[in-house]
Amino acid sequence: MQIEIRSLSVADIDGVIALQRACFPPPFPEELLWQKEHLQEHLNSFPAGQFVAVDSSNGQIVGSASALRISEQRWQAHAGWEETLGGFFFTAYDPHGTTLYGADISVHPSYQKMGIGKRLYEARFKTVRSLDLVRYGTACRIPDYQATNQRHGGALPIATYCKQVANGALLDRTLSPLIRMGLTFLAVIEDYMDDTESGNAAALLEWHP
Repeated sequence: MQIEIRSLSVADIDGVIALQRACFPPPFPEELLWQKEHLQEHLNSFPAGQFVAVDSSNGQIVGSASALRISEQRWQAHAGWEETLGGFFFTAYDPHGTTLYGADISVHPSYQKMGIGKRLYEARFKTVRSLDLVRYGTACRIPDYQATNQRHGGALPIATYCKQVANGALLDRTLSPLIRMGLTFLAVIEDYMDDTESGNAAALLEWHP
């Protein structure tokens, strides 16, 4: 099986919409998934930050990654998802921004554990280098926090959990792979988005070229 990583095109948008629904089926709220008009705006404003993974055998979109450039001030503010990105339309996009900010990455359930996510990140890192940006940054979900905290009687602070994942003492299905890809854990952003599994928080990460 050959997987191609390439830039998103208009013709790919319907495939990315279908991918989102495969990755986040009901009861995940459909209004929180990318809609066609969102992806069109991402492509219009910053095509260099949008990628897809394609199964060359059938043309199916099996992975996608969305990102935007944000200003240094916005990066240093470490605010929630809505404020950092400017919502689903990425209105916080800054053509002179110093940070490539990863907003979303999705891999089809049938194609996971094949290195597709890593290759999408490599495409992002290449973009950071080619645009001579300061960093790649993101705030990722920590979906195993809630269950781990319950095993600790509800007494495990989110920051402690993230630090233990970062040093390898605990595993988190989202944060651990990003640490292995070379991203550095910086801090926890409280109230990042509505996400019960993650305690509504996110782990702030960065990578420097």
